[in-house]
Amino acid sequence: MKNQHEDARASCVTPVGTLTLTQRGGAIRALDWGTCDDQSPTLLLTQAIEQLHAYFSGTLTRFSLPLAPQVSAFTARVLNQMQHIPYGQTRPYGALAKALQSAPRAVGGACGRNPIPIIIPCHRVLARGHMGGYSGFGGLETKKALLQLEGFV
Repeated sequence: MKNQHEDARASCVTPVGTLTLTQRGGAIRALDWGTCDDQSPTLLLTQAIEQLHAYFSGTLTRFSLPLAPQVSAFTARVLNQMQHIPYGQTRPYGALAKALQSAPRAVGGACGRNPIPIIIPCHRVLARGHMGGYSGFGGLETKKALLQLEGFV
């Protein structure tokens, strides 16, 4: 059994590729594309995978998992704002920037540093007049697929 301060990982296959979740302590720290070699499923990782499958099947619209992204204070504020964007809706970078008294470019940078994409829905943040970017595997095609799943595009 892993020490709670060690990372535990588990992978799952989804419509946007194989995803690997990382847990430390009692919280999800990361979601990455690809399979990990050192899988060590825990109860939390099993719950996270079940929630991901429910999200991709269209039966889950809000994740309920303890999250602990290791990010700067500003990025944490941006991630918090993203978690309040409802399923199937989007917000422009500028709206998040205004709420945070920041600049859209800074918000975009923070979105790109999101270590727990999908669960923290950075795909719901769009540039004015176009999709913007997406740092996850597959780039904009993945972002479009996630938005289509949610009925937006």
